[in-house]
Amino acid sequence: MNNLFAFLFRYRGMLVFGLLEVLSVFLLLRNSDYQRAAFFNSANAYTGQFLALRTRVYDYFRLVEVNKALMEENATLRQQLYPPDTARRVAAVLPVRQDSLTQARIQRLGRPDSLLLGLRSLPTQDPAYPLVPARVISNTLRRVDNYLTLNVGSRQGVKPGMGVVAAAGVVGRVKVVSENYATVSSVLHSKTAISAKILRDGTFGSIKWLGDDPTRVLLDYIPRQNRLVRGDTVVTSGYNAVFPEGVLIGRVESFVKEPDKNFWTVQVRLAPDFSNLTYVYVVANRAQAQRDTLTVRAGIKPEGGQP
Repeated sequence: MNNLFAFLFRYRGMLVFGLLEVLSVFLLLRNSDYQRAAFFNSANAYTGQFLALRTRVYDYFRLVEVNKALMEENATLRQQLYPPDTARRVAAVLPVRQDSLTQARIQRLGRPDSLLLGLRSLPTQDPAYPLVPARVISNTLRRVDNYLTLNVGSRQGVKPGMGVVAAAGVVGRVKVVSENYATVSSVLHSKTAISAKILRDGTFGSIKWLGDDPTRVLLDYIPRQNRLVRGDTVVTSGYNAVFPEGVLIGRVESFVKEPDKNFWTVQVRLAPDFSNLTYVYVVANRAQAQRDTLTVRAGIKPEGGQP
């Protein structure tokens, strides 16, 4: 306590001066509209700069959370682009009386919100290809068989055999899954085959990697009588149920007729940049189990599938 009194007594002049300065500023601002407006405008400017700096620092340290939220939102929006397998089926609507509530509802909506197929009601708005956002934590490019590692696993609903896509196009297929991680066979893998088609005319083929250039793949089984155009868009066909129909793979870069083959040798430049993959989506097909079971029973190897 003695030290406090000694301090106040020693600096009493400065303390009184500071108190009088504060009091004079207060009186000036209180009795002058112009000075009060100028003061608060200046104070707001400095306060705004401080708050903006604080916000930038805060946002920097929460970028991971922001990116995760954006990925989840993108996944929700993207899965709406993928048509379900039942999209081309026509619902058989039983005749009902014109004055019934059901008929009025169908006329109002233009289409039913569910289809009765095989005694099972399927919601038409339910996404057939739900997406799981993921981050690439490991990626190889220069091997014969290249893999990616994702930071999602069985806990997030990921299973072996699911497809993986990026914003730019097809990436690969899930091979092995642990609780929180998944290993993906990249498109740049010697045993990866993807059922594809040329968007312009619907010609079907199969995508394979030749094992050298990580930016190009081969489109097999395009008949020689077909007319090809450089720049043709190549997308997934939807035949093997791993990927939705219409997901971008790449564009035709060159094509050659070889005398000993009945098909074009077509080189496709991949749409995704595999040297710069950061965020991807794991694609789940709700109907894949049924299709795989039917294929196994029939003894047919899926087009563009993997051994």
